[in-house]
Amino acid sequence: MFVDEVTVKVEAGRGGDGCTSFRREKYVPNGGPDGGNGGRGSNIIFKVDEGLRTLLDLRYNKTIKGKKGENGSGKNQTGKTAEDVIIKVPLGTVIKDLETDLIIADLSHKDSEVIVANGGRGGRGNKAFATALRPAPDISENGEPGEERTLKVELKLLADVGLVGMPSVGKSTILSMISASKPKIAEYHFTTLSPNLGVVKTIDNRSFVVADLPGLIEGASLGEGLGDRFLRHIERTKVIAHVIDMSGFEGRAPYDDYVTINNELKAYNHSLLQRDQIIIANKMDIEGANEKLASFKEKVDVPVYEVSAIQNKGLDKVLIALADILDKTPNVPLYNEEQMEKHVLYKFKQEKPFTITKEGSYWYVRSEEIERLLKMTKFTSNDATLRFARKLKTIGIDDELKKLGAKDGDEVKILDYIFEYRE
Repeated sequence: MFVDEVTVKVEAGRGGDGCTSFRREKYVPNGGPDGGNGGRGSNIIFKVDEGLRTLLDLRYNKTIKGKKGENGSGKNQTGKTAEDVIIKVPLGTVIKDLETDLIIADLSHKDSEVIVANGGRGGRGNKAFATALRPAPDISENGEPGEERTLKVELKLLADVGLVGMPSVGKSTILSMISASKPKIAEYHFTTLSPNLGVVKTIDNRSFVVADLPGLIEGASLGEGLGDRFLRHIERTKVIAHVIDMSGFEGRAPYDDYVTINNELKAYNHSLLQRDQIIIANKMDIEGANEKLASFKEKVDVPVYEVSAIQNKGLDKVLIALADILDKTPNVPLYNEEQMEKHVLYKFKQEKPFTITKEGSYWYVRSEEIERLLKMTKFTSNDATLRFARKLKTIGIDDELKKLGAKDGDEVKILDYIFEYRE
């Protein structure tokens, strides 16, 4: 089954917990702290595997979870880092964060890989909190939660030339004649149910990759027929080759076919019309094709090449023309910098890195920083609980609650934890 788009949730591994431990040593308070830090949780990594041709494996793996890092232990021993989770995907895979709508990575090179979710760092052991004033702290941290994201993963085939056209115009036949690819060919619409790739070699020993895309019809960009599923695969191509049934055997006018396909390309992605185009006038062996070709040429200003794919006539000239165009066409990135997640965005720092709202009987505090700290705090320790309370005060949450009218005994909720407000 050819699968070229999936949505998947990734959850990187949580960091290991820090350890609260004291060694036994004479004349040292509590023997001295020696709790080690936890290890980092698993990163989630997407890596190119050139042997894959589809995203089928991801279709049945909707949630990918990393492993937790090992907890720290006494004698200042740091926990082991969890092994990263590596997900193999085909060459040409594009990964997008659905929340930000930014591209995380375009894996279009051999051996490309990217970390799509970072594992949480290990919590610090009590050894890390020791100071001159507090030589024996009774405090350590839970591991940091791993990054969680919902991703859209798309496969966009890497091809130099895309064959486009209405159903049954001969695209698959052409590909079978010019390459070693063996696409299914039959006399009915939508014989091609998934894109086919073929490596082509010209008579002067130049080579390039051609993609035969499933037949388009009017409305393909809006979901009609099969076109909306496969138009994405033409986005990387440098040259668009229109295959036109010049015989009009299906009862359509050749020029109308050409206009229809260009309209669908424009509706899907306007920039596609800026690519180099050629027209492959196919089925020239059928009676009446020459008359229709003469009329067609009067209406277009795109190079037209006459062929009979079934008889393997005229295809060498087409390949030479395509190779000449490719030789002078530079590689253009599929996405601009503003669409990429790694593009640096400078933002003004928020005056208040939290929000407080009154909902029913609770005051709800929402803040990424505080929620992260809460998840890492071990409330079984008095020192850790006091540290968390000091952080709330320092960040300004206590003052804001008072300003908003909170009273002694009011309940404050952060995530699933409920605290009692005290002035």
